[in-house]
Formats: sequence, C-alpha cells, structure tokens
Amino acid sequence: MTMDQDTEKGRVAARLAAQGIVLPPPGKPAGSYVPFTVAGGLVFVAGQVPVEDGRIAHRGKLGGGLSVAEGQAAARLCALNLIAQLRAACGGDLDRVRACLKVTGFVNCTADFTEQPAVINGASDLIVEVLGDAGRHARVAVGAPSLPFDAAVEVDGIFAIAP
Repeated sequence: MTMDQDTEKGRVAARLAAQGIVLPPPGKPAGSYVPFTVAGGLVFVAGQVPVEDGRIAHRGKLGGGLSVAEGQAAARLCALNLIAQLRAACGGDLDRVRACLKVTGFVNCTADFTEQPAVINGASDLIVEVLGDAGRHARVAVGAPSLPFDAAVEVDGIFAIAP
C-alpha cells in the first residue's frame, strides 16, 4: 500500500512533517525477490540502495573518489527508501513500528577504507530521527568490493511491529 505522507496520521507522521522529511514511494525490486517480508510481528526489509527519482543518486567507491560526507548522504537516502518500504509493510501506518532491531550497512569502498561506521551513521541517524527511541538499533557496517549498480551504499533492516 502506498500512502502520501499528508494522509498518514500519528506521531511518526507528525515527526516526519516537523522535520521536513518526505518519504519516497517504495521502490520496486531489482531482481527475483520481494521488497519486504512480514512474519510473526517482524518486518525484514530487503537491501535498499540510494535511489532518488528512479535513479541511483550516489555511485562509486568510498576512499576512491567519494568522501565520507557523500557516503553519509547515500546512507541517509538508503534509509529513506528503507522506511518507505517499512511504511508499505505496515499498511501505511508507521505508528505500528515498535522497534528497529537491526540495520546492516554495506559500503562500496576501496580495500584501505576504514570509515564504514561513520558512513552508515547517515542511515542510523535518520532512522532515529524518524522513529525516535524506537529507531535505536543494533548494527553491522561493513565494506564491500562492489555493490549492485555501483551504488555507494546499501542498507537493509529488521523491525518489530504491532499487529
């Protein structure tokens, strides 16, 4: 289900509006998978790359031309896409989210790049901005020699939701 932010009701929608954050429509899968699965009160959101207006907005390698600040912007965009998928999984009601349990961030980087945690902070910080304390999560931030479509970052997540 896709909903415009203006039609959403609740505390998370109010937080989004107050911070001027507009969620994009949830993206379509780029392969043979679904964008999320829901099982037993958990939502598993597939990896999201920094897509904006239908295209990859941040391409390339950290440590090989992209700065940490550019990586953080890419991670933030991944998190926006992640939350858009989460909203769809919750039938448009982000107030159903009880907790962000875990985030995994992959950074397309050179072999000597070691600031993956700083890059993925761009995603983690946005999730907390949007969900408040329910957004605090365990996390993995790792480097990868390449990512799909030469994306700079990819982020997935696991969330607990109310029925």
